[in-house]
Amino acid sequence: MNDEIWMQRALELARQAAEAGEVPVGAVLVRDQRVLGEGFNQPIIAHDPTAHAEVVALRAAAETEQNYRLPGSTLYVTLEPCTMCFGALVHARVARLVYAASEPRAGVCVSQLQLPQVDFYNHKLLVEGGLMEAESAAMLKAFFAARRKG
Repeated sequence: MNDEIWMQRALELARQAAEAGEVPVGAVLVRDQRVLGEGFNQPIIAHDPTAHAEVVALRAAAETEQNYRLPGSTLYVTLEPCTMCFGALVHARVARLVYAASEPRAGVCVSQLQLPQVDFYNHKLLVEGGLMEAESAAMLKAFFAARRKG
């Protein structure tokens, strides 16, 4: 039940991204039922190619905790992470990743590289996908359909 609450918050953040003209992806990092950090995609408005929702949330959490390591935390994100974001999760020692929609082109958890299963990382995280997938996928489809029309 708590997973759905946190993913709902990530979806709210994704809507904020869409309102700002960014790809609608939101992320919330939680530990012990407390938000450590959250964010939404903002590479365009921040002029920062690394400002994906996951990285924004990790940066906020690291600042909150005054630590670049975030053990015992769970990241809820509305889209399967890319290579950069998955690497950041590993380096931050996030314990668990829960994502909504798969990303068939660049997702690295199940869609392309299956990075959670490789054995060369010095940290493993539990990955679960598909929570509120329909809502996230619909938001993404609507966003890109509107962009094609405009």
